[in-house]
Amino acid sequence: MPTPTKGARLGGGPAHERLMLANLAASLFTHKSIKTTETRAKRLRPVAERLITFAKKGDLHARRRVLATIGDKTVVHELFTEIAPQVALREGGYTRITKLGFRKGDNASMVQMELVLEPVTPKVKSAKTSAAAAAAVAPVVVEAPAETEVVVDAPAEDEVVAEAPVEEAK
Repeated sequence: MPTPTKGARLGGGPAHERLMLANLAASLFTHKSIKTTETRAKRLRPVAERLITFAKKGDLHARRRVLATIGDKTVVHELFTEIAPQVALREGGYTRITKLGFRKGDNASMVQMELVLEPVTPKVKSAKTSAAAAAAVAPVVVEAPAETEVVVDAPAEDEVVAEAPVEEAK
């Protein structure tokens, strides 16, 4: 997880920022979607994704590491039993940030941060690359019975492939 850079933290000191991000993560896991400022969402994303990665491991040590960040056992239980199985096949990118506009009071950029819980669909390889891969793997020479050998080079429709007798080695 990236450490905060020099300068002002989100809410004061580093301890307050750590607690605020833990509370935002707990709200995100409880409600599956939260509305917050863009700056907070960008700082929350690596924290939340790291906690979800721990939850995907599912062992006791990972549960204790998440409990060190989020103190609420019910939220941690929900993360491990409900959210982690839904994102088990996903290799990262567990959160989505959607811009909403600006807050009326102070013109802060507001976003909707939500968990990506849709099932992962594997990418389909194009036919051109799969045909090229198959041609590279498949042999070009096809052996017939011991007397003849046929070489396949994809002849034209009207072209006839001649079979030549093969001499036997003595």
